[in-house]
Amino acid sequence: MTSVTQDTLLITVAPTGAETAKSDCPQLPTTLAELVATAQECEAAGAAMIHVHIRDDEHRPTLDPHRLRDTVDALREATDLVVQLSTGGSVHDPLDARLRVLDAAPDSCSLTMGTTNFGDDVFANPWPFVCDLYQLSQERQVVPEFELFDLGHVAALRRLIDRFGLPYGGRVHCDLVMGVPGGMPGTADALVAAVAALPPETTSWGATGIGRTTLAVGLAALSKGGHLRVGMEDVLTLAKGVPVTSNRQLVERAVAMGELAQRRPMTPAEARELLNVRSAP
Repeated sequence: MTSVTQDTLLITVAPTGAETAKSDCPQLPTTLAELVATAQECEAAGAAMIHVHIRDDEHRPTLDPHRLRDTVDALREATDLVVQLSTGGSVHDPLDARLRVLDAAPDSCSLTMGTTNFGDDVFANPWPFVCDLYQLSQERQVVPEFELFDLGHVAALRRLIDRFGLPYGGRVHCDLVMGVPGGMPGTADALVAAVAALPPETTSWGATGIGRTTLAVGLAALSKGGHLRVGMEDVLTLAKGVPVTSNRQLVERAVAMGELAQRRPMTPAEARELLNVRSAP
């Protein structure tokens, strides 16, 4: 069992994503140097884990294996953050390329538990792919974070554990991704329903509110004892008409929200203990 106490708060920063264009948001960290600087700022502000999407030289989403490996290495050298790579990529990435993300040997990876409409697009996660990615994460000793966009995804997690057992490390950490057009709404009622349906093997969970749902979801998650994911992947404004200028601002706001709930930011070392990730190679 983890010795991490209930008064701690895991803050994950998702600084880039795959949906926002650099031309539309110049402050988005898309180069490796920008990503490393953002990671250092966010760690200093209170983040313990970073959820990573990468871009190419034209700032477009990519799953290039060499860039992924270089990114993992650079983040490990410059920070103590738990490095989590997205296996979602962009909605246009092929499934085989998404499996190869684990070749970069991250501490953790996202693992989305089902297909969902994503605005005008479809984020495809067919069941055979989910099973393949889960078994590969077990084989490679990478701790998955189960991304749950809908209640059906919560039920699918029960099915996955029943079929293949617990993930590497023995901990089940989930992230409720709420407010995506096509997924579950970013409301307190939806969060309570999703948390109630989580399998009993769940050891920790957090929530992400997309866009204008970010505060409602964050406050509801704190009230239920959950953790928080924040970042410019998920929201680009601090308030109506007030743009985010750095991911650090969103981490600092999450820290302030946690303080109101009498929870201090978890250190990267505590996050490693909570998730039971392996030591960096």
